[in-house]
Amino acid sequence: MMPSIETKDLTKDFGAHRAVNRITFSVNQGEIFGFLGANGAGKTTAIRMLCGLLLPSSGTGRVAGFDIMKQGKQIRNKIGYMSQKFSLYSDLTIRQNMSLYGSIYGLRRRKLNERIDALTEFLSMETMLDRKTETLPLGWRQRLSLACADLHEPEVLFLDEPTGSVDPVSRKTFWDLIINLAHSGRTVLVTTHHMDEAEYCHRISIMIDGVIAKLDTPANIKRTTSTTTLHEAFLKIVETGITRSTDT
Repeated sequence: MMPSIETKDLTKDFGAHRAVNRITFSVNQGEIFGFLGANGAGKTTAIRMLCGLLLPSSGTGRVAGFDIMKQGKQIRNKIGYMSQKFSLYSDLTIRQNMSLYGSIYGLRRRKLNERIDALTEFLSMETMLDRKTETLPLGWRQRLSLACADLHEPEVLFLDEPTGSVDPVSRKTFWDLIINLAHSGRTVLVTTHHMDEAEYCHRISIMIDGVIAKLDTPANIKRTTSTTTLHEAFLKIVETGITRSTDT
């Protein structure tokens, strides 16, 4: 089976600054793959390249079978993208936001209504469809963002810090939803700063200064770093990376 995402030496330069430095990895269908790293590590830049929103400087990549260098439009039809910043329309209702995004993805009325019904039931939002988005707590806004990203049933979901500033209970609920989506066959690439969330991923990569410093299952990363938590493992890997860069 062809991987849902695969890269080889993927690189992005902004002038003299190399934001992403020759990263190579693949993600299988139905896998939850985590991108971890401090702010500025290159995670969002990598995602934007994979979504066809940013042209790589060099290297190769394919998403849902399409070349990120040449087939950005085809890729955007096969993916769902949830950005760090809430990007829906606050003055519209939940239903209106979903209808708007569904029409952008080309869903016709019958199919669109079926998907709105299915997702609002899945997200426990059936009774809230006529509420304006600006009245929703942050956790519910994030659910709506996920619903809009998944309306067209994309093969791959890119979630960039989807639970930033969300309370712990809402974060757990949100991750239950992500896990259910993966069980349905969706491939999910997610960035997070929360180490407890990373435990839900099948595999994680830890990025330092644009480089993947470690890539493995959460259990193997803890074992190979002789730590008991991912938080400890993450700090150990980052500190080792900083020491090496200082010595060179």
